[in-house]
Amino acid sequence: MTAPGLADTPMRPPEGDSSVFVDSNVLLYAVDEADPDKQRIARNWRAELWKSRRGRISFQVLGEFYVNAVRKQPKAREEARAEIRDLLAWNPVATDAALLERGWMLQDRYQLSYWDALIVAAAKAASSRYLLTEGLQSGQRLDGVEVVNPFLRSPESVL
Repeated sequence: MTAPGLADTPMRPPEGDSSVFVDSNVLLYAVDEADPDKQRIARNWRAELWKSRRGRISFQVLGEFYVNAVRKQPKAREEARAEIRDLLAWNPVATDAALLERGWMLQDRYQLSYWDALIVAAAKAASSRYLLTEGLQSGQRLDGVEVVNPFLRSPESVL
């Protein structure tokens, strides 16, 4: 769920502030009731990113979120779609030829999986300083983007 009235306008961070690129695993924890502690933390991150207008994603992340949310809860298809419609305000990065090339370069340079490399490339394309994920090593810097594990750091430490 988004902050009221914010889903209709593209998100732009305040001048001079950096954005936070969010991986699909964080979005999934926010809607998954299987781990209430992680759900609470992921929801807090999501709310703070809406409030600060610093959240960023890619169409790849939206696709991964949708496929996994519906796989876990087939009856939640409409809720997943509504969440994605709201997240379109986060200016999703599209995968194009330049992003593929940068992703392949990052894959080779850092020995990342193809999908992780595309997410790092998209974070860089979105001019994000941080990548919020538990899928990579927290604190690691990849092409100028710092990996932040949302379960090890609070939004206040980044925002």
